[in-house]
Amino acid sequence: MKGSEGMEPSDETRRLWGHQEAENQADAVLREVYSALKDKGYNPISQLVGYLLSGDPAYITSHQGARNLIRRVERDELLEELLRQYVNQLERQSTDV
Repeated sequence: MKGSEGMEPSDETRRLWGHQEAENQADAVLREVYSALKDKGYNPISQLVGYLLSGDPAYITSHQGARNLIRRVERDELLEELLRQYVNQLERQSTDV
């Protein structure tokens, strides 16, 4: 098949290179959406998990433009930022011991 050369699955680990700008945008969006969900009395963790798993923006309130805001960032970028923050917290805790 033409154009499919080199498209075979690999056993090598792939690297996903992030960009500082995307990290900052994802962080800012998560903070704003978290705040909007809290303001409306929702459980932000549950609502964000629902959105991240399904992609359905109905999990996010429209309060303070949060629903439109979260659509500006890809879900994988949001997950990457959440994981980055979690790992950073673990590393800080391990150096405090």
